[in-house]
Amino acid sequence: MRMRVIRQFLGRGLVVGVIAATASPRLGLAQSAIDAYPSKPVTIISPFGTGGSVEIEIRMYLQHILESTGKIFLFDAKIGGGGTVGMAYVAKAAPDGYTVVAASSSITIAPSFYPNLAYDNVRDFSPISLLSKKVYVMIVNPSSPYRNLAEYLAYAKAHPGELNFGTAGRGGATHLPGEMLHYLTNTRVTFVHYKTPPQRLQDLMADRVHAAVGTFTLVNGLIKAGKLRAIAVTTRERDPLAPDVPTMEEQGVPGYDISSWTGLIAPARTPPAIVGKLNAMFAGAVRNPDVARKLVADGAIMVGSSPEQFRQVIATETERWRKLITAAGIKPEE
Repeated sequence: MRMRVIRQFLGRGLVVGVIAATASPRLGLAQSAIDAYPSKPVTIISPFGTGGSVEIEIRMYLQHILESTGKIFLFDAKIGGGGTVGMAYVAKAAPDGYTVVAASSSITIAPSFYPNLAYDNVRDFSPISLLSKKVYVMIVNPSSPYRNLAEYLAYAKAHPGELNFGTAGRGGATHLPGEMLHYLTNTRVTFVHYKTPPQRLQDLMADRVHAAVGTFTLVNGLIKAGKLRAIAVTTRERDPLAPDVPTMEEQGVPGYDISSWTGLIAPARTPPAIVGKLNAMFAGAVRNPDVARKLVADGAIMVGSSPEQFRQVIATETERWRKLITAAGIKPEE
């Protein structure tokens, strides 16, 4: 009986040993693949089409990465559904680091407008880095009677619904900052949603709409030319491109802090070592003086966050927009 027990124990030990010996090469192969990463071009999904501001910015990083490491990244457009088609594609991609997505702040808005998304924008992704932010500036027609935010809000309060606020589309990044402003200040305006972004600026310059927000990249030339007037920036700090324009918070809207941003995201379950390598490559490009100088001149605030910091930004902003959209009763279509 005792001998039988010993034999059984030795037999099990032998099986365990065989399994360990078989598994070790596989583990070694996996580790060597991570060590060699990336050993082939990485595909960056562009969910908003080619040639947009997010892609243009990331191409600047890619040029630095190519020159400093020799690693190649390729763009592939997967457009539709306000960026949700591209995000869904990456959510289902193999978590091997060879498919990532160039994301903007709009990914935190989508879950509130598309409740049946094929992915969860927090759980189904591995954030790599929040690369940069861009300040929005609130603009009005230069002939308007309000020269600052306080005067604009006083007029909106005295004439509810009379002012027209132009946006580049319902639920988009130029709509919700305006909704947040008027929700927090208990004022009411009429939002006018344009299908083509340039049209809202043309109508603002023609005084057919009375206010809008846009990035400095888009509107700074018009401000300098005297065709638009800047009355506030949307971040907590003033923008270096327009240090004389006060923030929303400085003008009586506590806690108002909204920006557009660019980031890089991988599928969930991408090995942390690969996420770390991608983070190091792109954060290094963000810190490169030549790259940073070009982007800062174009209105960017360089960030280059850690993966965990970026995950927190995505989760926080998703919940913030969800609360606003629910409280304000904003619908995708009316």
